[in-house]
Amino acid sequence: MALPIEDYALIGDRHTAALVAKNGSIDWLCLPRFDSPACFAGLLGDDSHGHWQLCPTADYEVSRRYVDDSVALETTFTTDDGSVTLLDVMPTGDKRSDVVRVVTGIRGKVRLRHEWVVRMDYGRIIPWVRRRDLRGEETITAVAGPDKLILRGSRLPVGDKRRHLDEFDVEAGQTLTFSMTWVPSYERTPAGADPPIMETIADEREWASRCHEDVPHVAAVRRSLLTLRLMTHEQTGGIVASPTTSLPEDFGGERNWDYRYCWLRDAALTIESLIDAGYTDEARFWRLWLLRAVAGDPDDLQIMYAVDGARHLPEHTLDHLPGYAGSRPVRIGNAAVEQKQADVLGEVMIALAAARGAGLEDDPYAWDLQRSLVNRLVDTWEEPDHGIWEIRGPQRRFTHSRVMVWAAFDRAVRAVEEDGLEGPVDRWRAARDRVREEVMTRGFNTERNTFTQHDETDQVDASLLVLPLTGFIAGDDPQMLGTIEAIEQDLMRDGLLMRYRTETDVDGLSGGEHPFLACSFWLVSAYAAAGRLDDAHALFDRLVGLVNDVGLLSEEYDPVNRRMVGNFPQAFSHLTLVQAAFRLRTAARAVR
Repeated sequence: MALPIEDYALIGDRHTAALVAKNGSIDWLCLPRFDSPACFAGLLGDDSHGHWQLCPTADYEVSRRYVDDSVALETTFTTDDGSVTLLDVMPTGDKRSDVVRVVTGIRGKVRLRHEWVVRMDYGRIIPWVRRRDLRGEETITAVAGPDKLILRGSRLPVGDKRRHLDEFDVEAGQTLTFSMTWVPSYERTPAGADPPIMETIADEREWASRCHEDVPHVAAVRRSLLTLRLMTHEQTGGIVASPTTSLPEDFGGERNWDYRYCWLRDAALTIESLIDAGYTDEARFWRLWLLRAVAGDPDDLQIMYAVDGARHLPEHTLDHLPGYAGSRPVRIGNAAVEQKQADVLGEVMIALAAARGAGLEDDPYAWDLQRSLVNRLVDTWEEPDHGIWEIRGPQRRFTHSRVMVWAAFDRAVRAVEEDGLEGPVDRWRAARDRVREEVMTRGFNTERNTFTQHDETDQVDASLLVLPLTGFIAGDDPQMLGTIEAIEQDLMRDGLLMRYRTETDVDGLSGGEHPFLACSFWLVSAYAAAGRLDDAHALFDRLVGLVNDVGLLSEEYDPVNRRMVGNFPQAFSHLTLVQAAFRLRTAARAVR
């Protein structure tokens, strides 16, 4: 049975990722790619939908950590009779994916239970499983359709009612290694090999060591950056919003979405965060994915893509899965791919401008593409859209979207005026002025002294907090200060921010949700821009205190029941954490 969301940790090989529970169970794993069908789907059902567990048979206490600054997970189980560690790691590979699990006896003697239940296609298909002697090594092979899994180990479990089980004792000083390898079913089973565990850990430790140190909560920043790296496809550079699907925003409700895809917004924010943290080479890699994804006719621009840039992401439901905590439907694919979200190009242009500022020059192709997209925006910016939150209700003229349109024109103008690039700057400047005028007249409520969610309401939206972060308005401008005050009054729940008020029915969905962590990190940045540094640091301290025992954040948080909510871990939460830390650093330097 799935555990609370915060009881999971993430391991991965930068092609895909697995969620490992505190009880030693891998309850979610898609192979060979983030958006492939899951072979372990117990997270969205129960053990019969696939999982791989190693844990003591007796009652135990558990503690976990990532080894040094790596993504190798070490779980320590302690019983009355002794203690053992379980090291979980996924070494990087080109044509195969490996999950390696190393059990080491630390003290006394501990009896462990080993259970391996493979169910292909999101828990729907029982594979053909056989025990084989392969080149003098005993293996268990599971095959179904395009997938083949090979289990190796110091001792292998035994088939029992369509699952494999074993129990064994581990004494102090004893080590047992288990590995599971994925290859295409049409390929020969590869020979076993010593997994490069220490090399993997050393590579991650070296990468993390390059992060700037002079920021608040630097350990949380490093962990966030490592998590974002883990959620980025090693070959294509596409970053998934989350490695999971359908972890609910409302337990038992319908707000369950597939986030195993790459949003342009997340890619753009990743570039900015990497540049802030000193990773310019990595920012160049992410930028290449972004430019490939948006290449083509401007009319064909999407808000999201698969990790390889594929565009076809149809949404359907998996009715055989009961869903996490009974939250249905379980969705695969994401219908938001068809939405118009006018803010996206603004995020892209801000990120590419930041890249130029960091010395990553645009080649002619890259600037030609940006110029084409901005020229198209001149003709379409007045149309309503679905907004940053992927509203499934009517399209609106969202203020945040309008401000990001302004940002797209602004960065295009500055590219000509400051960077010497060529473009119809007079046309772009005129469009930028028209957008600003509309925002200031139709997107601002003078009675409440606040910007509004859209031009037909007096309600606010947490996305308004990014207005000063784009340069649209000064952080200490009275209109911005009034907006922060209105957001605090209307959207604060137990000290954390909601995205917007769902009871207004603006999103066309039933049920509610919980505070959205990225919004509270935006508030940290807005406080810093407003000069409220004490409030900014206090809120940042609280938010960092919400990470789970291994430093991960979900999409939302329930402060009443102290539970993580939504897909996990969430790139947007970790991106905004990194941004908030560096904005606090900038604000602190400004007052010295």
